[in-house]
Amino acid sequence: MTQQNQNDAFHTVIDNGIAELVIEKPPVNALDSHEWLALAQAIDALGTQEDVKVIVIRSQGRGFCAGVDIKELDAYPERIVQVNAGNYATFKAVHRSPVPVIVAVHGYVLGGGIGITGAADIVVASECATFALPEVDRGAMGAHLQRLFPVQKVRYMFFTGETVTSQEADRYGFIERIVPHAQLRETALEIANKIAAKSSSMIRIAKEALNGIEDGDLEAKYRWEQGFTLEAYTRPDSAETRRAFVEKREARFDL
Repeated sequence: MTQQNQNDAFHTVIDNGIAELVIEKPPVNALDSHEWLALAQAIDALGTQEDVKVIVIRSQGRGFCAGVDIKELDAYPERIVQVNAGNYATFKAVHRSPVPVIVAVHGYVLGGGIGITGAADIVVASECATFALPEVDRGAMGAHLQRLFPVQKVRYMFFTGETVTSQEADRYGFIERIVPHAQLRETALEIANKIAAKSSSMIRIAKEALNGIEDGDLEAKYRWEQGFTLEAYTRPDSAETRRAFVEKREARFDL
């Protein structure tokens, strides 16, 4: 077993062909611009290691991932470009990893957490997991939700910001298993061990083949969407949503 500490926001343990990457940044696992880039680099690096056959991404704390650090963007709105780059690189690292990526989610799965989940190969969820994309209420746009939900459901979630429980999400078929939170890690590792026991070269070929036959270029679509996030950041309403979030009040818009 080897442990690699890439960043204060996460750590990785490699054991028996399984790389377990654990996000742990209290209080809500919201990552700043530097941490998103570091996370992408860590996932990319794991995919190049011969001793890694499968990656499991999970989190410690109250929820899986609350996305980007809104407080950072409120204080430094110009960093949206770097945040976008970090998100893009992370989602691409997960989706294009040469090895399968299993995501084990619990609690809130928001924003960038949705992006990681939507880019993954296999999703395991705890009974307490909830999914939401509150980007409109944060002055930004979203990511990868359409890989999880059908078109109209995506639009409903996008426009309203409402949450969907793991039980509700199960009807759409993207969750492999729903288990009690106490069994989440064990379940993800059980699946990972099944994959790790197979031929690594065959699994890598299968991952590349499956990515190649998907409908459309996921990364190109996200780049397109990021352009609208940059456009949103030029609007006064976008700044107001972030300020309201930091000040813990309702946003006020001039009608």
